[in-house]
Amino acid sequence: MLGLIVSLLVVGLIAGAVARLVVPGKQNLSIFATIGIGVVGSFVGGFLGYLIGSDRSDGFFQPSGIFGSIIGAIIVLLLWLKFGDRSRSRV
Repeated sequence: MLGLIVSLLVVGLIAGAVARLVVPGKQNLSIFATIGIGVVGSFVGGFLGYLIGSDRSDGFFQPSGIFGSIIGAIIVLLLWLKFGDRSRSRV
């Protein structure tokens, strides 16, 4: 169980960091927010992969799962930048 949590955090950090590198502009996010975006992006990517009927083979680390996590993290980051923390945009 502990290994699953650590792997989820590591994959979340990688996916969140790559998403922040790909999306242009400055994002004022902490390391914990980056991990959170990556973890949520992993779930979004997994759900999208399930919807399109991707390979359902066993195993935790799969290249398609990591790419799906990155794509999901990019989607979540773009949504966060668009709709998240509206208090900063009001002056």
